[in-house]
Amino acid sequence: MRNPLDPAELNAALENVHRAGMPGLFAEVRDGDTVWRGAAGVADTATGRPVTPDMRHRVGSITKTFTAAAVLQQAENGRMDLDAPIGRHLPELLGGERGEAITIRMLIGHTSGLAEYLPYAYPSLKAFPALAETGPESLDDHRFTRFDPVELIRMGVAAPPVGVPGGIPGVYSNTNYLLLVRLLERVTGTTAERYITEHVIERAGLRDTAFPTGPCIDGPHSQLHEAWFGMIDPPRDYSVYDMSWVGPSASLVSTVSDLNRFYRLLLAGEIVDRSSLEQMQRTAPVISQEGKTIGYGLGLYPMESPGEATYWGHGGTVWGAGALAMIRADGGRQLAVAVNLQRWNRLDASGMPQPHPIDEALAEFHRVAMYG
Repeated sequence: MRNPLDPAELNAALENVHRAGMPGLFAEVRDGDTVWRGAAGVADTATGRPVTPDMRHRVGSITKTFTAAAVLQQAENGRMDLDAPIGRHLPELLGGERGEAITIRMLIGHTSGLAEYLPYAYPSLKAFPALAETGPESLDDHRFTRFDPVELIRMGVAAPPVGVPGGIPGVYSNTNYLLLVRLLERVTGTTAERYITEHVIERAGLRDTAFPTGPCIDGPHSQLHEAWFGMIDPPRDYSVYDMSWVGPSASLVSTVSDLNRFYRLLLAGEIVDRSSLEQMQRTAPVISQEGKTIGYGLGLYPMESPGEATYWGHGGTVWGAGALAMIRADGGRQLAVAVNLQRWNRLDASGMPQPHPIDEALAEFHRVAMYG
């Protein structure tokens, strides 16, 4: 509000992320009716093909906001109660005392205590979060694996719990959202992909956002470079990958323009009603996959800086791809950015990710984009 967009400053900050080691990134920043789009670096490290701001990109767990909105729509329609036990809807997947104790709301807000299934689906990641004891081998092994979502859920349910139902802090877990996908299908009688497409994506008028129908990304896109903490050197392209390992909880392909449009309409009360939006913005402490404690709502979380306005949105990562979409609480300013390298931090002697120049440069770009 105080600082209008400065294209030169935004271009310089974006270029600095590329110079710090990011192969390519692109973004859209909006302030009222003013729109800036920019790109820096390459989409293909072998040919030097540049990234462009209109590229389609795997946006990972940003998909969770779409899934949460779809579930909240069903609650608005009286088809489910967010405080009802999940076991009443999906007893075959989560029954007994645990199914009665875990509510739909706990799944959306990651306070169910259910463990993450990924270390069990990917054998070389079994030691996660002990990063030094993991390896990237199974990322290649499962490039074209067609995972059964029910089996993935069962892995997470069978794993030792990471907390008690409703316990604080919660722990971020993709198992929660695969259960929400199954719940959505049980309640609507159609696939989650179809329901979310018709009632969230199309409702928002998004033209370049879709669930993948195969391992390839349709339309112009970048290679997606995965480094797995320096264990893949040089980083490997995972843009061709079967996304059933996350399914409709984290597999959307979108553009930075579509992401900004979606969050703008969401905060305007045009995807879910105002009461649902208020619930999405009630946060509780949750431990992220990076081991940091964040405030997490129902498919949304805030980004805050001292003395500055609060932003709402979500980030996402999959193999090789990262994205972040944030909108100021008053809807006046937005950022959506996509990067084509993940897990660039090498590990130190204690097995912890070392700081990398990309971290500081990316944080500075976020600051310039959101606060000027």
